[in-house]
Formats: sequence, structure tokens, C-alpha cells
Amino acid sequence: MATIAQLEQELFAKNFKIDIRPGDTVRVHVRIKEGDKARTQIFEGTVIALKRGGPRTTITVRKVSHGMGVERIFPLFSPWLEKVEVTGRHKVRRAKLYYLRGLSGKAARLKPIRGWRPPTDQSAADKPKRRRKGRRRRERLAAKHGAE
Repeated sequence: MATIAQLEQELFAKNFKIDIRPGDTVRVHVRIKEGDKARTQIFEGTVIALKRGGPRTTITVRKVSHGMGVERIFPLFSPWLEKVEVTGRHKVRRAKLYYLRGLSGKAARLKPIRGWRPPTDQSAADKPKRRRKGRRRRERLAAKHGAE
């Protein structure tokens, strides 16, 4: 008979190399079972809390649907969780954003981090190198001073 610790280790073996922080906008893909059919449901919202606990780590995601605030708590290492995509990152100064529950409309907005883009699966070797400004000028100067 498997102990709880052994079961947790099996679930914890599922690799989540995702960097999730409070203030992130995420899309959580959850497997939903209805009768004998299973489908994937996407829940998109803002991470307002992250509770770390090894295999028991959970995230609380909040969204506003038809004017009503909806929150769901997702265990990160649940077998029903297919994937978590981080679509945006915002500047926050709290670990728990429970104060968003009392705000609505424009007051509930978070300030996005400029220049942040979702991480890609491309390795550093596959990425094209950034073209530096003034390349022609450097080449011209190198040719001029190299000829002397």
C-alpha cells in the first residue's frame, strides 16, 4: 500500500519548469470530466496567491466573468492540470493580492512590466543574434585602421 509521501513524490515528479508569480496573467488548462467524456477547460485570470508546499503547491487565480469575480485554487501538481501558460507579468509589491477582491473596474488594473514577453521554447543557440547598431561604421573604421 502506497503512503501519502510516496503518492506525493509521484505527482511531484511531474516537471513544472514554469515561473509563476503573483500578478501574472495565466491561462490554466484543466481536464474536466463530464460523465464518461473528458475535455480541456481554460481558465484565464490573474494569480493573486501562490502557496508553496512542495507537491502541495497551489495557485489562486482570479478573473471577472460577467461582472462577477470568480476565483479558483489549482494544485500545481494535480494530474488534472494539463498546462499553465504565463501570458503577462505585472508589477506588484505584495505576495498576496487579496486587495483586488474589493476593487472593480479601472481600480483593479495592475501595471504591466514593459518589455516582458512570454518565454519561448527556443534555445539560445536557435535565436537570431541581435544586430548591433553602427556595424558598417565599425567595419569601415576597422578596414581604415587595419590598413595602416
